[in-house]
Amino acid sequence: MDSAGRPMYRVLLILSILPIAAALVARWWFSLRILVLEGKRPCVADLRNWLPPPGDEALIHRAEGTASEFGKQLRAKALAEWRETDPKAAGSRENSRRFGLAVPPLSVMVAVFAVLVGRLPVLGGCAVFLAATAVAALLGLLTLPPELAAITRAARKVREERAFPHGDDEAAVIRSAKAHAWDQSLPPMLRWFHRV
Repeated sequence: MDSAGRPMYRVLLILSILPIAAALVARWWFSLRILVLEGKRPCVADLRNWLPPPGDEALIHRAEGTASEFGKQLRAKALAEWRETDPKAAGSRENSRRFGLAVPPLSVMVAVFAVLVGRLPVLGGCAVFLAATAVAALLGLLTLPPELAAITRAARKVREERAFPHGDDEAAVIRSAKAHAWDQSLPPMLRWFHRV
């Protein structure tokens, strides 16, 4: 390929790196930081008011766990309720997550084959992969607010039912549920950079 296409690939690389960097910073601030600070907090739930998440078939449920564990359960409850009340919006959110799951790895395969057969320079292959990952990250973040609203509605019920006797436990669980939503909004390829 001639050098005329190189500036285009550089621009695409820069335009892709900026949203990816912003998404990683947002993930650290709204997810990883919260889960490190509060996710390991031991919490106690009142099992008379804290029902297991949909699909949980366990015979025995523990009243004690970490805020992160209870946060995952709260998020699962919120998503199940959201699917019942607004299946179209919940389905749209799930589709954006699937997009983030499938498109970046597929773009790697396409870019590698294009580079191997000489259709793209290596810089172009990197630009294609990063652009696909940036689009997936942006789509995941743009569809996040309705999920956070669903978690807020579920959290209101938890407060009303007093599922957690201690207010600090309740607050840590709600923050952890939202942190898990932020974490899951990014494509898995970006989540591999940092693990909690």
